[in-house]
Amino acid sequence: MNKELSIGLIGFGCVGSGLYEVLNKSGLIQAKISKIVVKDRYKRRSIKQENFSYDVNDILEDETINVVVELIDDSEQAFEMVKRALASGKDVVSANKKMIAEHLDELLELANSNNVSFLYEGAVAGSIPILRNLEEYYNNDSLTSLQGIVNGTTNFILTQSNYGIGYADALAQAQELGFAESNPTLDVDGYDSKYKLSILLKHAFGLTVDPKELFNLGIRHISPHAVAYAKEKGYRIKLFSRAEKLGDKVVGFVAPHFVKSDHFAYSVNDEFNAVILEGLFSDQQLFVGKGAGSHPTASAVLSDISALKFDYKYEYRKVDADSDLKFSNDFFVKVYIESKYIEAINEVPFYHIDELFQSDQVNYQTGWVKFSELKTFDFNHREDLSLVILPEVLKETINTEKVANRPLLETLYN
Repeated sequence: MNKELSIGLIGFGCVGSGLYEVLNKSGLIQAKISKIVVKDRYKRRSIKQENFSYDVNDILEDETINVVVELIDDSEQAFEMVKRALASGKDVVSANKKMIAEHLDELLELANSNNVSFLYEGAVAGSIPILRNLEEYYNNDSLTSLQGIVNGTTNFILTQSNYGIGYADALAQAQELGFAESNPTLDVDGYDSKYKLSILLKHAFGLTVDPKELFNLGIRHISPHAVAYAKEKGYRIKLFSRAEKLGDKVVGFVAPHFVKSDHFAYSVNDEFNAVILEGLFSDQQLFVGKGAGSHPTASAVLSDISALKFDYKYEYRKVDADSDLKFSNDFFVKVYIESKYIEAINEVPFYHIDELFQSDQVNYQTGWVKFSELKTFDFNHREDLSLVILPEVLKETINTEKVANRPLLETLYN
């Protein structure tokens, strides 16, 4: 059914203003924004003040509005608004990845009980239509792995590091270009990528994983020494949201990775996002698109609005397809651990050590660690420790016993 859409837009920031622009320029979608609600009546905006309302009830209680598009930053406020919209029988489109990751099952139950749609393509990977592809193209293919650069801010900063630009200067550039907020914590510490991974796990593997269960490490403490190590080995550093099947379990986490030159993501630079999917039958496929800025996300929101004209809903076929599949942090991963202080490196329990380096300026160690033990370290707040994942495949088990926690110097000479 091709129905008329009357939109109530909540929020007119970066994405909201972008949606207003692309919807008016598209000309392909018969939908209109009937009302726009914002919080700050004194903020200067790109359209006239008479276009705005300041009470969300003007949208939620208007029976002529059948679609609510929620595009605000506050996840808890957004949750309350979206619940009310669904309960009142309105379709909802959102790009609030934190709210969706933390409350998805409750919102889906509410949408289903009121026979409405809840869509959120814009919450993950900017302009890349990854959720729709997982729902439609991969609904009958058993996925084996997923690797995603899903944060344009961090990918921009890491790209600059390849040119010798330090973290602070690269972050300042990202902020000047509008890719990073004045407080960049959600991006640079991997929280944004973690919320997106939680959503991807639902569509790719049918699993509801609380974001609190997911390990997230960002790029704040990647040092020039790690960048130099990458260049020496022919690698680049990318922040991945990563998940894959290991036996009858799915593992997943967010962390910086060294990637080889033959990896699909090696040449994905600047604010671009990329998602690499591997299926049992379809092998590997790469999706690339812009992940930062108003128009990329707005285009994903617009695609959801277009789908609502035909009463589109996500089907979540993977939820029932493999009910025995469980999420786990029990696996082994090969890592690069760096610190100025030998004692800090020795805090991390290694099961096998492959490479050691020591100097007056920096020390590092590579080898295999148990992820459930690694997960106990808060690397985002450890300025004395830096971690990057090495390219080797994840393993369920390894054959060696845990290395005794000896000082690095002693390990070097014994």
